[in-house]
Amino acid sequence: MRVVIVGAGSVGRSIARELILGGHQILMIDKDADESRSRSVPEASWLLADACETSTLHEADLANCDVVVCATGDDKVNLVVSLLAKTEFGIGRTVARVNNPKNEWMFDEAWGVDVAVSTPRLMTALVEEAVSVGDLVRLFQFQQGKATMVEITVPDDSPNVGRAVGQLSLPPECVLVGIIRDEKPIAPSPDDAIEALDELLLLATPEAEASLGAVLTGRPADQIRTHAPND
Repeated sequence: MRVVIVGAGSVGRSIARELILGGHQILMIDKDADESRSRSVPEASWLLADACETSTLHEADLANCDVVVCATGDDKVNLVVSLLAKTEFGIGRTVARVNNPKNEWMFDEAWGVDVAVSTPRLMTALVEEAVSVGDLVRLFQFQQGKATMVEITVPDDSPNVGRAVGQLSLPPECVLVGIIRDEKPIAPSPDDAIEALDELLLLATPEAEASLGAVLTGRPADQIRTHAPND
């Protein structure tokens, strides 16, 4: 897979290294990158130019890449490059970094963003996840918010304690994808029993979150709190 990464700061270079280890072809674009940065990821190709200029993106042969990752520390740049990648070059997938959570609402299809990643939001979610038992914590959004990954820690008094995964009456729009128990991840099978203080990771729609929380805790849906870091 050919991936173009815009922004050669610590975030962009870290992404590049991981993708290179996976065997992918990487081009880094950064108008301010110096020799020390390029030496830190020698396996990548480098283009020292302004990614907001269409001439730069033509020079990068953007039309023949699979994914564009906008990882600069400037939200305006990440939005502009995402939009150009979609509208001018027909890129199939764009991933954009959100630096200021207040700007997250702009990182959607209208600006050419397929996946928005907000580091402050993720860090807040991890804090919420650590202190919330019996509440839903929204960890991540997919498809511009049409699907979410949520976490819930099963309280001691949940009626599901001791019940097998296959016996859970989850809403149709919800899927249990993982259990964290004693700091170890478990791929749930229908015969696995739920234990108190299990951390359940689920994919759901936002509309189903309250009913999902009610099923897992035994509490009325209107008493289920959902922690969303951008609220």
